[in-house]
Amino acid sequence: MAGIRPVHRDTSRAVSGYSAVVTTGIYCRPGCSARPSPANVRHFDIAAAAEVAGYRACLRCRPYRGAEPITGVASEVVCRAIGLVVDGDLPSDSEAAVAAHLGLSARHLRRLFQEHVGVTPLQLARSSRAHFARRLLDDTDLSITEIAFAAGFGSLRQFNRTLHGIFRATPRELRGRRRLADRLVADGGLALRLAFTAPLDWEAMLAYLSARAIAGVEHVAGGVYRRTITVDGDPGALEVAMGGPDHLRLTAHLPHWSGLIHVAHQVRRIFNLDFEIERANDLLGRDPLLSARIASLPGLRVPGAWDPFEVGVRAIVGQQVTVPGAGTIIGRVVARHGMRVAGLGQLGLTHTFPPAEVLADADLTGTGLTGARIDAIHHFARAVAAAEIRLDRSRSLDEQLASLEAVPGVGAWTANYLTLRMGEADAFPSTDLGLRRAVESLGGSLTTTGDVGLVAERWRPWRAHAAIHLWSTPRSYPAPTVP
Repeated sequence: MAGIRPVHRDTSRAVSGYSAVVTTGIYCRPGCSARPSPANVRHFDIAAAAEVAGYRACLRCRPYRGAEPITGVASEVVCRAIGLVVDGDLPSDSEAAVAAHLGLSARHLRRLFQEHVGVTPLQLARSSRAHFARRLLDDTDLSITEIAFAAGFGSLRQFNRTLHGIFRATPRELRGRRRLADRLVADGGLALRLAFTAPLDWEAMLAYLSARAIAGVEHVAGGVYRRTITVDGDPGALEVAMGGPDHLRLTAHLPHWSGLIHVAHQVRRIFNLDFEIERANDLLGRDPLLSARIASLPGLRVPGAWDPFEVGVRAIVGQQVTVPGAGTIIGRVVARHGMRVAGLGQLGLTHTFPPAEVLADADLTGTGLTGARIDAIHHFARAVAAAEIRLDRSRSLDEQLASLEAVPGVGAWTANYLTLRMGEADAFPSTDLGLRRAVESLGGSLTTTGDVGLVAERWRPWRAHAAIHLWSTPRSYPAPTVP
């Protein structure tokens, strides 16, 4: 991460974050048409900090509807804690649970948040849920009660109190203010907007995911990504398409709406919507080896994952196997051990991916896997099921790599590839043959495989972004070593 920026500063020239006007008590996002006197403007890096300071969202630019990647935080542990709080990997109402997951005390975590973000973890969680609920009030026809639980609130009373405190109006009054163009209508399912900061190369993203789609679990066609999921043990399905220049359109077919906010956050991870692409492009675009690639594909992003365990199993299956070959094998595993889902055949979906508890001792003979690969999948699944390794990005990259490489059959390449797909911006599988060929094709001079890692040192902390651009070079894509 870049050096820390002040959480609250007096400036009218900020190009990110939010501008709050002292005289009106309103905060706006960049680009709002309001033109207050610079002397009356205060800057906040995140919306939650402006709200805690007593400001309310502008009704003109509606900052709660935009993407809000939290940048400029120097502390890595705070960045990881923010992910746990906002993404909902842990009960966001429990600061103690988040702190314990990171090996901290709740008091120390609150102090770090106040220093680096300007709010407590609980205040950030409440703001995140309130903004998500406000978007549901605008976009959907869900009832007030359904929205309360979809946004992760524990009770309707808590929901009403929080929204009134942040938006100065009741949920019913807020719904009455929605604009005609806000309401989304889907032919079955519930439609939502997922905002992002452009650019996003949707075609390249779908091409990558399509080539590696797990038969029955994922399907890409007509510019739409579809997949099965489970919500509290019950099956559901998702459809994601480009909705506009600044948002994707998610259509969710779920057994219930409780916890919908966590589903939405997980979908954001698949497409890496919160990636700081401008900062990464700025650094790599000045590198003589990558400048042309960055300029030609400014919206290319590292594909993420709905479930890191699923990607890890596929990576093990794909060791020294072509992409189509790995797809055939993983399809057999899913057909044998995944949960069959009825009624989704028209979407190209038939099964959910088997969880770690199932694959820990599953019979994988006859699927095309070698004995060594079967053992590696068993070891990996058992480690995940026993929580011996965490796939929630609560650990540093080095700690995550070490825990993965401790699993028999999971080497440095597999560990780096998995963490790259988990969203670790600096993960880099330096032993990958495709990366070596790409560097050489771009004019890089290498004598050993390890030289790729040496070259990549200058790309920190965005080595994963460099890797996806290298894999996309004409002479190395599609790279048979990338499962």
